[in-house]
Amino acid sequence: MANSTLNGFKSFLIEMGEISRFTGRFFAEVFKPRYEIREFFKQCFLIGYKSLPLTGVTAFIMGLVLTMQSRPTLAEFGAESWLPAMVAVSLVREIGPVITALICAGKIGSSIGAELGSMKVTEQIDAMEVSGTNPFKFLVVTRVLATTFTIPILVIISDGIAMYGSYLGINMKGVTSPHIFLAHVFNKLSYGDLLPAFIKTFFFGFAIGIVGCYKGYNSNKGTEGVGESANSSVVVASLLVFILDLMAVQVADLLGLT
Repeated sequence: MANSTLNGFKSFLIEMGEISRFTGRFFAEVFKPRYEIREFFKQCFLIGYKSLPLTGVTAFIMGLVLTMQSRPTLAEFGAESWLPAMVAVSLVREIGPVITALICAGKIGSSIGAELGSMKVTEQIDAMEVSGTNPFKFLVVTRVLATTFTIPILVIISDGIAMYGSYLGINMKGVTSPHIFLAHVFNKLSYGDLLPAFIKTFFFGFAIGIVGCYKGYNSNKGTEGVGESANSSVVVASLLVFILDLMAVQVADLLGLT
């Protein structure tokens, strides 16, 4: 039992070291020409635009359900008028970024892991190296940059859709004009709510991209390894999202932004 635990911990440390080295290689390659601009925008379309329907539907349901579940509790204390502000702060500061990142970790992380894994086991990556193309630059750098810059945009859009769902939820048992709803929302929100939540989404996107690319780029064991790469990409990326979120909360608290 002790040996298995020790071996598991050792394997974890080895993999963390490999991911760190992979990340270092990314930063070494990202500033070197040639820049794959066309592939970058293609990945932004595939990763960002193609993920919008799923994240949008999830955000709408999230805003609607959160409003409907919070109303009875606030009504008991006669604080029902605080509902728009409470939901807005909850969505913008924590729920919106984290849930959107988890959805993207499941969809994007598994997709990247499976795609690069299949290219690895079918030796397409080796063929790119033989032909003179830098596969790391073309496959990894473009995808990591795309996730880093598109997931914050997805989070902003998801927050807006969730707010609309919250507005509809409030009007299910009453009548509130859009003007009054937005006044309550923006009177409560501050830069201390928006800025940390927005900044940490870049780290979420980077973590999802780097983990998916690492798992796929280093896939082995044939077709079985492709499935393992896709599965482990989701698990590790989701775990990193929670760890990064915890770190972001602590940093924001130290800087007095909470």
